[in-house]
Amino acid sequence: MIAKEREILKAREIFDGMCQFIERASEEDCRVDQVERKLFRDALQLCLALLIAFVKGAGDGNQGKTLQRNGKQLQRLQKKRSRRYVSIFGEFSFKRYVYAVREGQKIEWVELDAQLGMPQGEFSYVVEDWQQKLVVKDAFGEAVQTLDDWLGVAPSVRSAEHMNRDMAQDVELFRDQQQQSPPPSDEEGDILVVTSDGKGVPMRRPLQQRIQELKANRPQDPRGRKPKKKPPKNPAVKQKRLGKGQKKTKKQMAYVGAVYTIDGHLRTADDILDEVHRRQSQTQRPRPQHKRVRAQMTQIHEGEVFPAKPRLFAELAVECEARDPQGKKPWICLMDGEKSLWDAQAEWFPDAVCILDLYHVLEYLWKAAHVFHKESSPEAQAFVDHYLRMLLEGKVGYVIGVFKRRLGSADLSSTKCKTLETVIGYYENNRARMRYDEYLAAGYPIGSGVAEGACRHLVKDRMEGTGMRWEIIGAQAMLDLRSIYLNDEWEDFLNFRIQSEQKTLYGQAA
Repeated sequence: MIAKEREILKAREIFDGMCQFIERASEEDCRVDQVERKLFRDALQLCLALLIAFVKGAGDGNQGKTLQRNGKQLQRLQKKRSRRYVSIFGEFSFKRYVYAVREGQKIEWVELDAQLGMPQGEFSYVVEDWQQKLVVKDAFGEAVQTLDDWLGVAPSVRSAEHMNRDMAQDVELFRDQQQQSPPPSDEEGDILVVTSDGKGVPMRRPLQQRIQELKANRPQDPRGRKPKKKPPKNPAVKQKRLGKGQKKTKKQMAYVGAVYTIDGHLRTADDILDEVHRRQSQTQRPRPQHKRVRAQMTQIHEGEVFPAKPRLFAELAVECEARDPQGKKPWICLMDGEKSLWDAQAEWFPDAVCILDLYHVLEYLWKAAHVFHKESSPEAQAFVDHYLRMLLEGKVGYVIGVFKRRLGSADLSSTKCKTLETVIGYYENNRARMRYDEYLAAGYPIGSGVAEGACRHLVKDRMEGTGMRWEIIGAQAMLDLRSIYLNDEWEDFLNFRIQSEQKTLYGQAA
């Protein structure tokens, strides 16, 4: 208790010093921001002294010479062991007794650590929380510097990276628990929507290179021995000149998925045209409810390749089942025209209503318009308006037929013919997902802005900063934690993680 009282006395001295500083500052006409900064730094020292007083007041963890733990009789080691603790107020060390089977063996139990609910590592749960909130938004170096500027606490960039990966290991378990408590039914919309899209992440080594290395290192001999023939140590590598439009950066796709509910919204073709031209306010549109986004990247574990899309769609299917277990809501699968995504939909959501994102349809319609008219011309706009109305009224076959006839009769260059053929092919391949007259009459959403927004916010805004290159483990960890943050689940996740770690460390939740 003497140590505790000493720290409390120190805290009082710091507080008295702060009061004296205010008196001097008033006499010297100090600028308010200077006073503010000084008080904040002193307050950190004050709180650090009080935190140390709390820890030292808890004792030294002495439970006697022996104790029983998990069926083992443990001995109290002769010397106390020191532990470093980094808090938001600063760092300090304290000593406590530890227990092991005998001297020189692994420490099995630390009573004071359990009593205080200490984390596994040196950094406090609060430092971990604040640091990673910064990390999921900014580059590691910037996030570390920001915390240092604020608090004078500066985990290294490497520590922040390891912290990120360690935290992400609990995301899967958190989501499993989350499925057991879906959102309240009275907060959900009438329609369940699942959507997905892909976005490239710049990698240090491309996925195909890693797969080729895996195959090259895999034993070919049936008895498990590797081939004797080895590649040369320094093979000559021909550096090819990049072609026009090519980039040196190698990317791997991160597939983003989102599940949300939304109320139906009846509209007409005129309403959609007004929205496209922004002549009609969108404030009255229903908003997505309990939107949850996530992302998966193809990974390699123990010599096996685990593709991203099947894992992502399996997770999306589990969430949809949890949120509509009796199948009372219509399920909508709303995506762009990527064939592999629709193949995954056919496997995991075979009974869903499939809708091709209207804004991708619109992009192709503009391509067709520029085949016949100049860009930004009134004629191009009129072309788009006319055929968009046809598509919204369910006349997809009519539009395809007109484009085919114009392809055969118009005096078009080979480049323009190829562009128009691409548009026709896109519409033909997705024709079954372009029944917009039916979708509008049913009040279904027809734009996948949620998926594209998720790709931008979840992937691009964090993963594509200047000079950023990722390893797959770090990239997936960042996507996992960033999705938790964007889903407004951070506090729930952090509490889950702390409780899980405390139970693992000490056999009970904190």
